[in-house]
Amino acid sequence: MKNNIREERQQKNMTQQMLAEAIGVSRQTIFAIETGKYIPSAILVLKLSRELTKPVESLFYLEKSDG
Repeated sequence: MKNNIREERQQKNMTQQMLAEAIGVSRQTIFAIETGKYIPSAILVLKLSRELTKPVESLFYLEKSDG
């Protein structure tokens, strides 16, 4: 699974720390999500979607290798 979290965060002029505080996680969690090392829970995905004001489908997408 890939994501556009970094790009959307940067468009809103938010740091990783600002986004993390807004949704109640650590900066390291945001870094791990952005680099694809951590797949967030459904709740966290919805919080990211709400905070970045983007639909989930525009933030996260499957690759061919994901099936």
